[in-house]
Amino acid sequence: MPGGAGGGAGGRGVSGWLWAVGGAVAATAIGASVMFATGAFSPEPSPDLKGYAFRDDLCAATSLAPFANGHYKAKPSTGSGSGAASGSGPSGVSSPPNPQHSGSRMSSMDSMWCNVSLSADKAGAGDYSSTWLYNSVTLHKKTDPRPEFGDVYRAYEKQQTTVSYEVEPVTGLGDEAYLVTRNDSPGGGKSAYVVLAVRDGWLTYQSTWSSYTTANSTAKPPSSAELATMLETSAKETLKRLRG
Repeated sequence: MPGGAGGGAGGRGVSGWLWAVGGAVAATAIGASVMFATGAFSPEPSPDLKGYAFRDDLCAATSLAPFANGHYKAKPSTGSGSGAASGSGPSGVSSPPNPQHSGSRMSSMDSMWCNVSLSADKAGAGDYSSTWLYNSVTLHKKTDPRPEFGDVYRAYEKQQTTVSYEVEPVTGLGDEAYLVTRNDSPGGGKSAYVVLAVRDGWLTYQSTWSSYTTANSTAKPPSSAELATMLETSAKETLKRLRG
C-alpha cells in the first residue's frame, strides 16, 4: 500500500539519520577522549617559566654592580652560611652573614630570596645609616600570577595611611613591571623606600631598596630616579642570569 510503502521509506530515512547522528556523537566522544588524554582539557595549565630555573643561592645570581657604581657596597660579613645568624663579631656576639640567602622548592612554587646590607662609600665613621636590598623570586608552577600581579602593586596607592606611594609602570622588563616609590614627609632623617616588581611569564621578581640615614650624615643618599635606574639595571642582569 502507498501508505505502508511511504511509512517504510520514512522509517528507513529516520533510521539512517539516527545512525549518522550516533556516528558523529561517537566520533566526538573519541576525539574528546584523545584531547583529555593528551592534556588539552587539563584543569591545570602548563606553567610558562620562560627558561627560568631555581637557584639555591639567589645572592650568587644577583647583580650588585649597579649599586657599586652608585657608591654602595656590601658590608663586610662576620658570619657565614645562609639564613640563621652565625659567626662571631669582635664582641663575641653572634651576627648574621651578609649577604643572606635562602630558597625552597615546593609542588606549587619555587621561591628564593637574597638580603644584602649595604654601606655608602662616603659614610663617616660617626654616621648612622641602615641600607638594605631585599630580592625575592618566585617560580609559580600551579597558578598563573598574571591576573593579580599588577593589582598587588597598584594597591600601594590605595593605602589609607599617613604615608603615600607613587606607582609607575616600567617598560623593557619582562611582560609587565612596576616601580613603587614611597613619598616621605620632611623630617629629621633621610629615608628611601623603592620597590621594583617584574612578572615574566609565571616568574615574579621583587627588588626592594630600603634605607635611612641621619640628617647630619656626610653621605648623600641617591635620588629616587637614581635608585630606579640601579634597581632596573640590576633586575635585567639578574633575570638574565636566572635563565642562563
